[in-house]
Amino acid sequence: MRVPWRRPAADCNQRRPSHWRRNRPNRLLRPPAAELGLARVNRLLLPFLALLVSGAAALNAAPEKWASAIDKFTAADAAKPPAKGSILFAGSSSIVKWTTLAADFPGKVILNRGFGGSELSDLLHYADRIVLPYAPARIVIYSGENDLQQGQTPAAVHATFRALCEKVHAALPETRIGFIALKPSPSRTKILPAVIEANRLIAAECARDPRRAFIDIYPVMLGADGQPRREFFVQDMLHLNPAGYSAWRPLVARFLE
Repeated sequence: MRVPWRRPAADCNQRRPSHWRRNRPNRLLRPPAAELGLARVNRLLLPFLALLVSGAAALNAAPEKWASAIDKFTAADAAKPPAKGSILFAGSSSIVKWTTLAADFPGKVILNRGFGGSELSDLLHYADRIVLPYAPARIVIYSGENDLQQGQTPAAVHATFRALCEKVHAALPETRIGFIALKPSPSRTKILPAVIEANRLIAAECARDPRRAFIDIYPVMLGADGQPRREFFVQDMLHLNPAGYSAWRPLVARFLE
């Protein structure tokens, strides 16, 4: 009786030829096709997501909340139009309370358009009324801390800043924009990680365009122990006292040169 031929059982201990192992693709080092596709999609979607975030921030602005403050600015502008090419300081209460701007930067034409308690999204919303009409040569912004305190993410604050820059430069391509780094307020230590991340994102954004500058006051606001210097703040541990503004002045002056 003829016995049918069968393939010998594979020897599990048998070593495969070295050339087989050498030429075999390393599947562990190659990302799955799905992951490669996701990476490509992310690269395409990120710019659109940033626009959506900035659009949402603008929608979250509260025009009715700041209507009286903005109306006062426009009424003052109508009564005495500001000179074109001035230096515009804009943003939240840290700008409002900087009452020594003219003395701190002598020889400069300064215009203060801060409105206290506002968010960066509010400044974006009102840029057509209190930024663009002045055609400033320089804009100095302090804003974004309130956004984080109200639950906005660092990415959202970054996207709002980028949208504001794009809005300004679309109308005023020669204007330089300086963003004062968000400060480490002792009364808001819970958001310090978000402050640090927002500063990092905005600094990187500024580095991509020579018309933008990141004015990094954050290090000078810290003591040798790495904690916020309480001597720079008034009693509420949120707003600056004269010593705090004095620490900011030379860094801002460098941007205004």
